[in-house]
Amino acid sequence: MSADALAFQEAARGMAQPAPATSVPTGDATPQAAPAGVARDLTLKQMGVFGPIKLRGQDPNGTLNVAVRNDEVVTGAKLRLVYTYSPSLIYSLSHLKVFLNGEVVATLPLDKEQAGQTVSREVVLDPRLFTDFNRIGVQMIAHYSLDHCEDPYHTSLWTDISPDTTLTLTTSEIGLPNSLALLPAPFFDRRDNRPLVVPFLLPAQADAQTLRAAGVVSSWFGALAGWRGARFPVVQAPPTDGHAIAFALPNAMPEGVKLGEIKGPTVIVMANPASPPQSGRKLLVLAGRDTKELQEAANALVLGQVGMSGDQAIVKSVDLGPERRPYDAPNWAPVDRPVSFKELVTDPAQLEAAGFNPQPIRVDMRLPPDLFAWARHSVPLNVHYRYTAPSNYNDSVLNIGVNDQLLRSLRLRPADPSGVERQFNVPLLSGSEARGAEEIRVPALRIGSTNQFQFQFHMDSQKTGLCVSAATDSARAAVDPDSNVDFSQFVHYTAMPNLAFFATSGFPFTRMADLADTAVVIPDAPDAHEQEALFTMLGQLGRWSGLPALRVSVVPAAAVESVRDRDLLVIGTGTAGQLMAKWGKGLPMLIERSENDLSVRELTDRPKGQGPVARAAMSVNGPTAAFVGFQSPYTKGRSVVALAANASDRLGDLLDVLGDDTKLGEVRGDLTVVRQKVVVGLTVGDTYYVGHLPWYAWLWIHISRYPALMALAGILAGLFVALTVFWALGRLAAHRLER
Repeated sequence: MSADALAFQEAARGMAQPAPATSVPTGDATPQAAPAGVARDLTLKQMGVFGPIKLRGQDPNGTLNVAVRNDEVVTGAKLRLVYTYSPSLIYSLSHLKVFLNGEVVATLPLDKEQAGQTVSREVVLDPRLFTDFNRIGVQMIAHYSLDHCEDPYHTSLWTDISPDTTLTLTTSEIGLPNSLALLPAPFFDRRDNRPLVVPFLLPAQADAQTLRAAGVVSSWFGALAGWRGARFPVVQAPPTDGHAIAFALPNAMPEGVKLGEIKGPTVIVMANPASPPQSGRKLLVLAGRDTKELQEAANALVLGQVGMSGDQAIVKSVDLGPERRPYDAPNWAPVDRPVSFKELVTDPAQLEAAGFNPQPIRVDMRLPPDLFAWARHSVPLNVHYRYTAPSNYNDSVLNIGVNDQLLRSLRLRPADPSGVERQFNVPLLSGSEARGAEEIRVPALRIGSTNQFQFQFHMDSQKTGLCVSAATDSARAAVDPDSNVDFSQFVHYTAMPNLAFFATSGFPFTRMADLADTAVVIPDAPDAHEQEALFTMLGQLGRWSGLPALRVSVVPAAAVESVRDRDLLVIGTGTAGQLMAKWGKGLPMLIERSENDLSVRELTDRPKGQGPVARAAMSVNGPTAAFVGFQSPYTKGRSVVALAANASDRLGDLLDVLGDDTKLGEVRGDLTVVRQKVVVGLTVGDTYYVGHLPWYAWLWIHISRYPALMALAGILAGLFVALTVFWALGRLAAHRLER
């Protein structure tokens, strides 16, 4: 962000702050009239906490994280704290302290009358204490005995903060300058954890090249939004209540957008003409004298935004750089070498923990979903860790898991007495008494395309008697950033179609991070719903790969022959739906405006692909949408994934499923039917394979499908070994006789 922009922002925040108020009352804060602005409720999950917050005697602190957008200022905040506390406390000495960015803003007494019950208290927070990133802390001060020899591990010292806890945040918008240096703000703000929704404003009857330029921009915003998800509705005029992105040509200007002479590929940020000037709403305009220049403007935005400033930039040239290699998506971990944990986290502090029962250290890893584990059934995980060593053997442990499944439980060794003599002669932390290392073989079947390693430290009490003192906030632990996991012995080979791969990682399209091997097939005259499906899907692919779709092709159904050698993503309504009907009745499902034609496989225990297939055709008058996967009818080994619906407005049902993590697990097989809220995954079509296997692995896999052949292969292998040994022994005997 430029210095001018920062100065403007700080000045705007200063003008927008309310007048000084009286001190915030403790205990039950008296509700006040809601200040002007827009109010929204944040749940614990939205503030970075999954599940209840458990405050205990040795770990009495909980933290909530709250971020504020760059173009907003907090004008009011109210914390509704829902909690339950122990009925065995001395209540005159016990209370909860609430902090905001390190300052105490409230103390809540723990009353005897409400002990053991669910209590709800509201705390008004001073908006002047809020910055762009904020921490709300809750600390339990609890006592159960008047004796000075209290045990901090005593089971009566507890308070649980419920997931029903919410923060009502009231914000007012502040106007930002028309500056390209602020991009991607205000259209996307990394501090905003809500799903990203950015309307696209297109010329009437936009052609495929214009849609491709818009698709590159949507994939860039999808990569930026990441886990938040992104939608890109298509509108006919600038919205009055939000930001938008417009695409303009001299002879195809969007409604409500007025530009002067276009002198080349141009990127402009301006005030939204449909909103009041003081609202701060912006319009990002990409313009060119033809579709080629419009594409250059889109490429320049996603590649060179960091070099832009002012309210307008005219692009001189754009170089996309060398072609990318397969499987090099930034969001995928490398699989051709061991990967250290420092490559998988954004901040090394994520690998550290404090307290006696801290939250697990979590390391996320995305992998190509087509890794083949036949020849190697486990993954080597080398873990190096450090911890505050206990003074003697106790129940301090490190539990290591993957995807919420336990792999190994390691006991933490006490300090080595001989380390006292060595500490003057060796560097800090080099002694073995506070370090550990372990190689763990992770079963390959527990690894998927999206993975999380969990490291849960538990530091046991070191008290040896009731009145023996013990350190209270001294436990520290960390996983070494040089710990690594190695997938280099795996090969890329898998059975297709598999819609689960598509739903969780965008495979096979994201095999090339810039979608160089992907073509999106759209109807010849797509409407707004079909255009939104195109942009949202490219945004999803950008989210999965972490890169904009700089080399994707977008073609109308009439020109599908020009991309026959690519993987195809089909928006299957209108003429694109007719294209699927042209490919034949062998597809898992054909959806037309009033008829559905479905493949049905007998439900048996036989392996996939061996049951008989039948067809069922029916006339329907209700909404139907489906994901359909099958092998390309043009090129062997290439894949097609179609978003099919009997009406274009039902494509939104499919986009909703991809944006809902709770429903992604239902997308599987080669056919997933979506009927309103019901998601059903089926396997009804034929199987094909993509990737490459060594010849010996390929031979063994195909033999393993037939038990009789496996037995015969075993007999032949045994005979071969026996004859070889017999021949070798005969030669040895003959050699002895000659001597």
